[in-house]
Amino acid sequence: MQLQTTDTIVALATAHGSSAIAVIRLSGPNAITVVESFFYNKALAPKKISHKHSHTAHFGIIIHQNVIIDEVVVTLFKGPNSYTGQNSVEVSCHGSIFIQQQLLQLFLSNGARMANPGEFTLRAFLNGKLDLSQAEAVADLIASNSALSHQVAMQHMRGGFSSKIKTLRTNLISFASLIELELDFSEEDVEFANRHDLKNLVTTITNVIQKLIASFEVGNVIKNGIPVAIVGKPNAGKSTLLNVLLDDDRAIVSEIPGTTRDTIEDEITIDGVLFRFIDTAGLRTTTDIVEQIGINKALEAIKKSAIVIYLFDSHEISSGDLKLEIELLREHIGTSQLVIVANKIDVENLQDLKTEFSSHPDIIYISAKEHKYIDALKQKLVNLFDTRTVDATDTIITNARHTNSLKKANTALLKVSEGLAANIVGDLLAIDIRYALNELGNITGDVTNEDLLDSIFTKFCIGK
Repeated sequence: MQLQTTDTIVALATAHGSSAIAVIRLSGPNAITVVESFFYNKALAPKKISHKHSHTAHFGIIIHQNVIIDEVVVTLFKGPNSYTGQNSVEVSCHGSIFIQQQLLQLFLSNGARMANPGEFTLRAFLNGKLDLSQAEAVADLIASNSALSHQVAMQHMRGGFSSKIKTLRTNLISFASLIELELDFSEEDVEFANRHDLKNLVTTITNVIQKLIASFEVGNVIKNGIPVAIVGKPNAGKSTLLNVLLDDDRAIVSEIPGTTRDTIEDEITIDGVLFRFIDTAGLRTTTDIVEQIGINKALEAIKKSAIVIYLFDSHEISSGDLKLEIELLREHIGTSQLVIVANKIDVENLQDLKTEFSSHPDIIYISAKEHKYIDALKQKLVNLFDTRTVDATDTIITNARHTNSLKKANTALLKVSEGLAANIVGDLLAIDIRYALNELGNITGDVTNEDLLDSIFTKFCIGK
């Protein structure tokens, strides 16, 4: 990836393909003049947008060699008050693929080059418009697929997380500088950094870091969806339930037991929470090798799921047998939440069923085929996900890279605490403090390298 910012880049900022409109974005020293060279008003007189104020939009015509390419709206952003911190232009044109390509080729042949993936946001980072965690949040915001993932990404992009990290780092730096100063006076055996205050500071910082690390479990679920395995015996109605939840014929439904031989996954958002449902093969003893493979995959899905829905045919099992089935299932689900669902109910006999299974008061009764009481199941799933942990003022970590750096910083600070308890010399304390500062700096980009930037920004789409 090129880290230089002295050339002018261009890319399509909207999705590829035909559409009502498309937006082509340019950024760099010559972004304005590249567009201005071909920009005219309706009277075919040149429009000198370089003299216009920043953050203004201008209607006109793009003409090349006396041929009108399109009527466009050009939006002007003059550096440093732009997304990238440079002169930037966005050309809104009609969404014809031909027009898009004509404009791109025109700008490319007159001083601009094609942008690399994420290069606009990379320039925003290099020019101090965003720190690294905010830049990564831009990609998360684009990829957000639920209200919660959008909320968390927006908070990170607005600097909530990076502000907390920078505060921790600033407080630690002030003590680190005193420790470093002591090294210059090692022969005098003086202490500039109060060890008691340093111990309290390290304790405070590690408490914050450990809370952030713990939030990753929730954050990862928010970002990627809550995995929910639908399990039960063959013909319990698992595939029918999946189709009803998704409002789509995603899974094959058949009266023949063992139809589902593999796991089938799909996603749905319920009340702003993303759930990733996994329909599994029916759990039973079988001599069919292929079906057994599906059953093994079902057991794997159970272990990886945050929630397990155990679905049973309310007419095919007694209360005692259900108790045995649940006991066997609990050997596989570990810490997953278990939701027991009785399917194929007859509404008129519902009270009789509730009496039969009274020893299982938490059972949810549904008819997947008739689409009855599905909302009660959905509400149960939402309630199991504790949305109180995603308060707007909370900081939730969704990025594995951030979590890894936090864990390394935490380990280093725990060593500092141990060193203070053992009354070790300042130069040894300084080593671990520097390491913790380095890891915290990696999160925000205060400490970085080209390989790290390449790893992060090449995952962006071109045009962002």
